[in-house]
Amino acid sequence: MTGTPGDAPSHMAAPTSAGRPDTRLVVIRGNSASGKSSVAQGLRDHHGRGIAIVSQDVIRRNVLREHDTARGANIALLGRIARDALNAGFHVVLEGIMYADRYGHMITSLVRDHRGVSSCYYLNVPLEMTFARHASKVDAAYLEHVTDDHLASWYRELDLLPGGLETVIPAGSTLQNTVARILGETGLASASLVPPPQFPPSQGESTPPLVLMSDPRVTAIPVCECGEPLVDVRDQDIRVDPRKQDPAAAFAHVREGVLARLHHARSLLPAGIDLLFIEGYRPPSLQQRYFTEYRDELAAAQPGLTGEQLYEAASRYVSPPEIAPHSTGAALDVILVDQDGHELDLGTRVNASPEESNGACFTHAPNLGDQALYHRALLLNAMETAGFTNYGTDFWHFSAADRYDALKRQESHALYGPIELP
Repeated sequence: MTGTPGDAPSHMAAPTSAGRPDTRLVVIRGNSASGKSSVAQGLRDHHGRGIAIVSQDVIRRNVLREHDTARGANIALLGRIARDALNAGFHVVLEGIMYADRYGHMITSLVRDHRGVSSCYYLNVPLEMTFARHASKVDAAYLEHVTDDHLASWYRELDLLPGGLETVIPAGSTLQNTVARILGETGLASASLVPPPQFPPSQGESTPPLVLMSDPRVTAIPVCECGEPLVDVRDQDIRVDPRKQDPAAAFAHVREGVLARLHHARSLLPAGIDLLFIEGYRPPSLQQRYFTEYRDELAAAQPGLTGEQLYEAASRYVSPPEIAPHSTGAALDVILVDQDGHELDLGTRVNASPEESNGACFTHAPNLGDQALYHRALLLNAMETAGFTNYGTDFWHFSAADRYDALKRQESHALYGPIELP
């Protein structure tokens, strides 16, 4: 939206593309006992939630229990898992021995197709140090099963990927130094950490400054259309409410990157709580109708308002058509439900106007009950961590990569402009 009065109802991205411009792919390779899994865990420990670790050993040995061969099924499966995690908005650490001649095509294809930053590292540990590190393991059964002869037969010296794709990290680099280096070089050190849920400010506390859709700074943001298509969320494992359903099913569409963020947001919610998708894309003609109707309601109720005042007041609840995030496919309205699909207490119904809700529709409204405060905190934390920006007059409205989001994030331009449903 923003909200609607009442409850009445290109270019295609390359099919092999993966992730988003803000996702990070880190590939960590090296011989056995080189410290790959420790580095991967160290990256997650420092960054927090939001990093998916895709381990060759877990997939090949634990899931598939297959030998490491050139035609192993784990090779393609590793690539698919990494792509799906990137598409869901996770940073991905892909780690394993992953011999260059067997896994090289999968890795280089993944790096080529990833929209964000990709970084590959090779942990270079000599065979003698490999023996010493292996002997220090505390798992007696593993030590009996995997001998030095095994390690020697598996060992390949500087088994690098072609094209200078990898950065070689020498054996003398400590775990702490290696993790710090990768965090810094990949940008993961500065990427947003997943914060613990925070309650909206209570009455008397400061609230984030509210920028309305009608603010000239929003209109001034240029759009560099990225060409992502609209996709139907009903084709995904997402709860969709039919209250905004229209004959063309426009309401159930969002941009491809917005869908990826939505998947990520769902993964951040506690067990037993889920998102309920209310509305996504809204055709410009429908947006114009909603805005005009609400503006006329305000004019009838407050005849003394000037045209400029009506425009600003209406934009608290319905976006002006010329900058409406919903008409770009960048916005969606969502609320929380329990595992049975029952709506949770969020203080007021979705799409309640400021007049109807007495201001309770505002994200940081005062005097909300404890349950509503808690649920709003969960919703806001999950959505903002996944890369969405909330519109402060509507607790249910979130957008990404549109002009409003670009202004709030101080980006030079938006990626999504107005679009028509094919």
